[in-house]
Amino acid sequence: MKKKNAGFIVGIVAVAVAGAWYLNKGDGAHAEGPGKGGPGGKGGMPPTTVNVVAPQRQDVGVELSANGTVTPVRTVDLHPQTTATIRQVHIREGQFVKEGQVLFSLDDRADRANVARAEAQVAQNRATLADLERQYKRSQELASQNFLSQSAVDSLKSQVEAARALVQSNAAAVRASQVSASYTTIRAPMSGRVGAIDIHPGALVQPTTSLTSITQLDPIDVSFNLPESSLGSVLAAQRAGKVAVQASVGAEGKPVTGELKFVDNAVDPAAGTIRVKAQFGNPDASLWPGQYVTTKVTVQTIRDAVVIPQNAIITSTNGTFVYVVGEGNAARQVKVARLHGFGEYAAVTGLSGNEQVITEGKQNLRPGGKVRLAGGKTDKAAGSNAATPTEKKGDKA
Repeated sequence: MKKKNAGFIVGIVAVAVAGAWYLNKGDGAHAEGPGKGGPGGKGGMPPTTVNVVAPQRQDVGVELSANGTVTPVRTVDLHPQTTATIRQVHIREGQFVKEGQVLFSLDDRADRANVARAEAQVAQNRATLADLERQYKRSQELASQNFLSQSAVDSLKSQVEAARALVQSNAAAVRASQVSASYTTIRAPMSGRVGAIDIHPGALVQPTTSLTSITQLDPIDVSFNLPESSLGSVLAAQRAGKVAVQASVGAEGKPVTGELKFVDNAVDPAAGTIRVKAQFGNPDASLWPGQYVTTKVTVQTIRDAVVIPQNAIITSTNGTFVYVVGEGNAARQVKVARLHGFGEYAAVTGLSGNEQVITEGKQNLRPGGKVRLAGGKTDKAAGSNAATPTEKKGDKA
């Protein structure tokens, strides 16, 4: 009985081995059939269709982008320096004024009277001085003829000197009265735009009363913060010369160009940023105090850089590289280093500038793989947009 079971099992194993051999032989024959495109087939892999671009050489500005706020260079809040009544308001709200222009006139009758009284006192003192000087001169003549004692002459000399000092004192009082009287005419301390006016003729004002404010609009500052990691490049650019800054209002605002004027003396440890200011000419008042703007600081210019689209760059464990079309339409890897990214483009090293860089279809490529150009045309790497590169935040390499 045991011999029958053993023979049965051996028979089953033999049938299974024979079936496996037959199936493997059939699959091999199927795989080696002509025209099937298998790895070992006679037809081989077809070429990969790709799009290519030609790198472009141009100067690329390395820019730092930040959001900023327009701040006036100077703002003055006007207060009277004396207690008086408003006699006349010479300006309107929102008016542009020039330095020295009359803004407000206060009631100056008392001050003018004080000036007149002080001037009259000086005139009286000068008349007294003149009389004493005549007496002193006459006394000297009499003393020379022994008709007057020397002590009397000395007494008159002392009176003359006292009269002269009194004249000088009262002359100073006149000037003080004139200064006080000048406070009744309030003039613009600088050129700028007038703010709101809540004071009208007849109102009583005192030194704590705010009359209006004047804000300088031209030139004007823009204050913004940069990451502390950019501090070194900003300071290096500032040491090299003027640092250009662009500011624009909104997405479609026309950018204006100014100059970096101020870098704060300390980094904010909580935010990790450094505060900077740029100054802009603002003759048409395109920038307004308190306005929110987008700024771009050009800290470096890469001369004659090779520019390619960023989507052509591949980053892997082996490094950063691009595929180019080599001899015989074969894909070739070229290692590159990204110098600076701006928008859709990047300035790189590692390319001479005359290659055909593959931008689309590279996901199916292997080094040495055959390629076919889509449409048979080569586009330029950077179109009209690349002529004036602009950096998006975070594009910096």
